[in-house]
Parts: sequence; C-alpha cells; structure tokens
Amino acid sequence: MALRSGNPTLNAKTFEKFGAGVAGETMSVEGAINKSGFLLFLLVTAAAWPWWGFFLSGGAADMTAYILGGALGGFAVALLTIFNKPLARVTAPIYALLEGLALGALSALMELRYPGIVMQAVALTFGTLAAMLVLYRMGVIRASERFKAIVCAATGAIGLFYIVALGLRFIGIPVPLIHEASTIGILFSLFVVTVAALNLIIDFDFIEGGVEAGAPKVAEWYAAFALMVTLVWLYLEILRLLSKLRRR
Repeated sequence: MALRSGNPTLNAKTFEKFGAGVAGETMSVEGAINKSGFLLFLLVTAAAWPWWGFFLSGGAADMTAYILGGALGGFAVALLTIFNKPLARVTAPIYALLEGLALGALSALMELRYPGIVMQAVALTFGTLAAMLVLYRMGVIRASERFKAIVCAATGAIGLFYIVALGLRFIGIPVPLIHEASTIGILFSLFVVTVAALNLIIDFDFIEGGVEAGAPKVAEWYAAFALMVTLVWLYLEILRLLSKLRRR
C-alpha cells in the first residue's frame, strides 16, 4: 500500500530527470524497500571482508587502505549519483560496496578499542530507523517544506563545519568539538545524530512523493541510495557518540 503525502511540491516534475522509464513500470514503496535491502546486503557483505581480516590477523592488519579507499571512492560515487540520478541503478550498488569496506575497517578498529561498541551502534541505528518510520507513518513528524528547509540547512551547516575542521586539522589546529569527550563535545554529537535521524524523514517523504507522482522504476534506486547515505551517516555519528561516552 502506497504512503500518502500532502506535500504539494512533490509532483511529476520533481522526477522528470529520471526519464520516462519502461511503459507501465512506476516506482513503488515495495520496490524502494527491496532495493534498500539489497544495498544493505552489499554493504554488510563488503564490511565483513576487512572486519574478519583484521581480527584474523590479531588486530595487526593495516586498515588504512580500506578506510581511505572506501570513503573517498564512496564519496566520489555519491557525487556522481547526485548529479546524474538515473545512474543510481549502477552507482548505488558500487557506493554500498565501497562504504561497506570503509565501515567494516573502521568498525573493526573501534571494536578493538571499545569492545561491544559496534553492536550497540548497529542496534541504535536500526532502532532509530524504525522509530522514525513509525513517527512518520503516524503523522507525528511531517516532512513539511519548513521542516525540510530547517533539516537541510542544519545538514549543510554540519557538512561545512566538518570541511572547515578537516582543513584546520591539516594545518595542525585541532577542533575539540568533534572528537573530545567533553560535555559540549557529547552535546554536539547528540545534535548531529538528531539531524541525521531527521534526514530519514526526508528520505521517507521522497519515496512517498515518487510513488504518488508515478515516478519511473529507476527512481527506486535513487531512493534506496539516498536512504543508504543517511544510514551510513547516522551509524558513523552514533559510533562517534558512543566512543565519546566510553571515554567519559
């Protein structure tokens, strides 16, 4: 059963860039969910490779190549997908595999340092996904234009802050807000996790809008890709938050 939306800006024009698609085949909630599940399977499968390699080596294996290669490659593929949405049917699986390598390697390092943290982060990530879906379906949180503007502005501000922080780090200036386990550092991470979670509402709304607009089947791949990007971000921020709490 398709979800319902009262968002007047989600019409056929929103999805014109996906092309006409195959006659008679339109986007569905079930299709988007199935493709999201497939991408998640690819991500977990790819993550298992560096994870097991790390622990089979007794924690001696170098994870740098997996983290940098997966993260940078995933970022490049994500940009390509964002600017050429119909390519999502090809690029979304590639993105999932690359991010899986990066997440698997990073998670292994974090698990070695903080035993049990990865399972906690995974549980909280999917718990948050379920909670946001319930709140969305019940109408407790609605993806109004004002809501989307606020969440997108907050997301952009966080992204800009991270870029500036990375630049400062290269020249030897630390940014304690991101990494330190101080009270303000923990509050910052809580804020970022909240914003990441609210982005799930926008993802749900995109799927809903595509179904109602009769978007072509290929739009399901982009919807699944967008959801995967949010889940990866949410997992990373929850992992960061938990690591701060462990250090307290």
